[in-house]
Amino acid sequence: MDQQFLHQLFQLHASTSRVPSSEAVCTWLDNLLGLLFPELAKQRFPSQRTFEHEFSIVRHRLFTILEILEEDMTVSPAEIEESFMEALPHVHRLLEADAQAIFSGDPAANSLREVIRTYPGFYAIAVYRLAHEFCRLGVPLIPRILSEHAHTLTGVDIHPSAKIGERFCIDHGTGIVIGETVDIGRDVKIYQGVTLGALSVKKDLAMTKRHPTIGDNVVIYAGSTILGGDTVIGEGAVIGGNTWIVKSVDPGSRVYYRG
Repeated sequence: MDQQFLHQLFQLHASTSRVPSSEAVCTWLDNLLGLLFPELAKQRFPSQRTFEHEFSIVRHRLFTILEILEEDMTVSPAEIEESFMEALPHVHRLLEADAQAIFSGDPAANSLREVIRTYPGFYAIAVYRLAHEFCRLGVPLIPRILSEHAHTLTGVDIHPSAKIGERFCIDHGTGIVIGETVDIGRDVKIYQGVTLGALSVKKDLAMTKRHPTIGDNVVIYAGSTILGGDTVIGEGAVIGGNTWIVKSVDPGSRVYYRG
């Protein structure tokens, strides 16, 4: 093989910042979720001391992952770790409310335990809420590693920078896309195949509001596409299946496709 090409590749490796492995990040995620929710745990804890020890291990693993990214962050790994752990009680309360919203909104759900253990929508929301905390703290790479992991497992693609309110319900889930600057209110329910996306914009507009805003208590049925940063779906609106929306919808409206 051409030695100059090999030298170029080596120089590329030598000059590139270190990145944590996706396997390490996703293993850490699964261990954390198993501590937050017994339905997702791979083991039983015989005592609180044992549980606290496992929590300390997960916390230390987070620190070692953050250390790899230290040169790409403006805040120290120790400060990020502390801030993330302090946010966990709030994130846990949000996820408990999400699970309850899914259970209450799905007649097929037999229990909260079933929702937490088996529903892809809940898993996608759980990973989103954790990834969003890393975004909020300015951590690079990890949020997208987490969101793409959930995307692979569930078919739900939620950008970790999106803003999603309390008691979010995803029903079925497969094929949902929620873009970077989406803003979703409280008590929103979304079915499979929904896209909350952007109209085509130039790269230099990447930092602008490109994705829609969804008000409180909105229901969006399967296959609907809602696009554009100026598009606002008003509170209490119902968006029927297979609709294409690029303009705002008044509160309380019903929008549906006529074949």
